[in-house]
Amino acid sequence: MKKKSALSELLEYADSYKYLTYASWILSGASALTALVPFYYIWLVMKKVIENDTTDIALCGVGAVVFSAVSMVLYTAALVCSHKSAFRIASNLRKKVISHIAALPIGIIESEGSGKLRKTVNEASSAAETFLAHQLPDKAGAMVTPIGLLVLLLIFDWRLGLLSLAPVILGFVIMAAMTGTKMQEKINEYQNSLDNMSNEAVEYVRGIPVVKTFGQTVFSFRRFKQTIDDYSKWTISYTKDLRIPMICYTAAINGVFAFLVLGAALFTKNGVTASFLLDLMFYIIITPVISLTLTKIMYMSENEMIVDDALSRINSVLEYSPLSETKNKTALNDYSIELENVVYSYDNSKNALDGISLKIEQGKTAAFVGPSGGGKSTLAALITRFFDPQSGCVKIGGVDIKDISKEELMNTVSFVFQNSRLIKGSIAENVRLGRPDATDEEVINALKNAQCEDIIKKLPNGIDTVIGSGIYLSGGEQQRIAIARAMLKNSPILIFDEATAFADPDNEVRVQTAISNLAKGKTVIMIAHRLTAVKNADIIYVINNGKIAEYGKVKELMENKGIFEKMWNDYQTAVEWRVV
Repeated sequence: MKKKSALSELLEYADSYKYLTYASWILSGASALTALVPFYYIWLVMKKVIENDTTDIALCGVGAVVFSAVSMVLYTAALVCSHKSAFRIASNLRKKVISHIAALPIGIIESEGSGKLRKTVNEASSAAETFLAHQLPDKAGAMVTPIGLLVLLLIFDWRLGLLSLAPVILGFVIMAAMTGTKMQEKINEYQNSLDNMSNEAVEYVRGIPVVKTFGQTVFSFRRFKQTIDDYSKWTISYTKDLRIPMICYTAAINGVFAFLVLGAALFTKNGVTASFLLDLMFYIIITPVISLTLTKIMYMSENEMIVDDALSRINSVLEYSPLSETKNKTALNDYSIELENVVYSYDNSKNALDGISLKIEQGKTAAFVGPSGGGKSTLAALITRFFDPQSGCVKIGGVDIKDISKEELMNTVSFVFQNSRLIKGSIAENVRLGRPDATDEEVINALKNAQCEDIIKKLPNGIDTVIGSGIYLSGGEQQRIAIARAMLKNSPILIFDEATAFADPDNEVRVQTAISNLAKGKTVIMIAHRLTAVKNADIIYVINNGKIAEYGKVKELMENKGIFEKMWNDYQTAVEWRVV
């Protein structure tokens, strides 16, 4: 199947506005042709001066000004049409991609990286808008201009006209070599390097507190520095590759004057006529338009490649399939959680989870512990359906979560992340994300139960204080606000992924108290490295290398003298460690 051009793809987002795009081409082409008419009036003025005929010179000048003004009006009209269409296309493109991303499982979004996705959406829509609003009408004008120029170049003196076209042909040949398939590959490499830098920059910024704490520099983030070094090497190499072709191209398109001088010397061996001198002067005046037009076409070809690459990246995002959704309302028998022989792999090379089967009864608290990278967070993500397993199934209340509607599943499960994020808004708005129709009284009660009273008291406007604009909360305080949000939502199933990881001792106590208040009567899954946080769990699953290595209560696991017993002893040693 033949690949669609970038323009064809973009016009699919235009709705009825695509006719404005067509109108912009026509108007721009008409403007370009009209802009050539003043050159004819210039030729008439020069002819009259050479012939010492001053009649109607002023009229010729007025004619040149009128046609120049008409050309400007037509071009302005072309831009108005192209901009209205471009804005609609960019808006529809952005809406479609954002809506698609919103429907994708969080697992895919995490794997792609927020920095890369944001750059893809922003730059693709921006590139499309610029291309359609400015470059496309300019391209139409630039393509029509050579036709008009060809007539002007051949109508006065065909010999000088052909000489003027020689460097044009040479310029086209060099330009084709620079903007061909190899250039498209280079554009793709360029965008890839920018994507990598964007992703790593986001991770670097997020890690700045750690860098400052340990007095390190950017070299501590080797991947970020490596992407910068790779980009630097690529740009230098690419610039060197195009250095000679660009010099030749520039010399060719700006060398029209030299061709004309040589031609004039050849054609005037037997003397110079007034008519030939007039034509030569006219060609010297008009030939700079050739170099300008060719340069426009070259840069437009490059910009079209950028848009084509941007659209291919948009399409790569659109190719990700959202998780299947059921429209049937399935009643849950209870709020137990069951996994049956679940297998999941991120890259099809090694299973992150390999044959996991377990059951957590309603109202019970289960803990997932184990070495880092063992699969704990992946297991929790499958329960919230951030992605689906390759095989096996996950059930809530005896129903496969694939048969539970998205809305019902989101109302059934609350997830408190290791690094909870708050929006730039008031405390009340952040908490209300759990239940938008909640009253102020319900929000205050949720904050109180989440041990947030001390936070509210120190803020200038209480729950109406906007955070992120000069007022910031610590990691532990943000966690308590996130727990208040989960309390307001009041879901029957709760998942805590390292909820106390970034909390200081005081905040940890408050967070643990808030979790205890929230977890009453609910089915709870806790993921923790601080083993004291899970010592009262009804059952503990030790996850290692994607499998359940051990399970049971603390006492049972300690008696087994396996992985958990070693982790417990190591944790106690770390807690008791002191600087002497």
